[in-house]
Amino acid sequence: MAAVPRGLISRFNQFLSIRSVTSSSPSESLPHCSFFLLRRFSSDAGLVDGAGSDIIGDPTRIIEAKQGEMSKSSKRTGIIAVKCGMTALWNKWGARVPISILWVDDNIVSQVKTVEKEGIFALQIGCGQKKPKHLSKSVVGHFRAQGVPLKRKLREFPVTEDALLPVGTSLGVRHFVPGQYVDVTGITRGKGFQGVMKRHGFSGMPDSHGASLSHRSGGSTGQRDAPGKVFKGRKMAGRMGADQRTVKNVWVYKIDPARNLIYVRGQVPGAEGNFVFLRDAWYKKPDISTLPFPTYLAPEDEDPSELEPIVADLGELDPYLLAE
Repeated sequence: MAAVPRGLISRFNQFLSIRSVTSSSPSESLPHCSFFLLRRFSSDAGLVDGAGSDIIGDPTRIIEAKQGEMSKSSKRTGIIAVKCGMTALWNKWGARVPISILWVDDNIVSQVKTVEKEGIFALQIGCGQKKPKHLSKSVVGHFRAQGVPLKRKLREFPVTEDALLPVGTSLGVRHFVPGQYVDVTGITRGKGFQGVMKRHGFSGMPDSHGASLSHRSGGSTGQRDAPGKVFKGRKMAGRMGADQRTVKNVWVYKIDPARNLIYVRGQVPGAEGNFVFLRDAWYKKPDISTLPFPTYLAPEDEDPSELEPIVADLGELDPYLLAE
């Protein structure tokens, strides 16, 4: 069975959730999401709204880059970073903090998707730089149509309507705030073809008596004549790694705006040089009053090279101070 596109399924779900709207009741005012659906799923070309204006055309939407107020239902965009490696830092109390260093390489908004045209609210973010000879003509045409420079990596992030940003908006490390939690998605290191002990954590066969050249084998894989097959999902040897994984609730320890670096606590998936995708944590949601919304918009007279690193607030109480 062929896979059905995700966008088509979402459009059908939205279409089925809309109340029955016919051309016999033109006085009803239709929401903007209905414009998109009616244009594709209705053969009536004469639908009008309550004011008598044609609703078949795309409603005009003006997107501006300005600071707004974030609500609990708002969803900001994420950013793309390059994993530089791991190190360790010591905080002001002398505790050792394992750190992963992520480099935010020239992130900009390369495309804006809206309900009127694509059926969803999303932002396509581009990262890095690339030469035209290393891209296909269709990809080069996409960048030129949007009027943005060629990018090495693209990623789409679903957002809410109030978090839309115009094409060309720059995103930096100050999109996140030290002390908040983020979810980091990446491709894990490829391990190649591995056995069951490394791939699935099997304990293996006996080391001495009763085992001959089968110390690390997987053992039995099924029964006899009934059912006469190996059930699907049986844990066996095979290729390990190179899968997309998300590490949730990663703590942002420090940001360095001058060098576009984010220091997060712990490990993130992927090898050095791989792309990772960061966005606000889903479970440990940050304080919306501290986040720049929809992103941090730098003043025109700000010089990033003169900015100092910003470290998370660890409080004024020494955790190693013995209580009296």
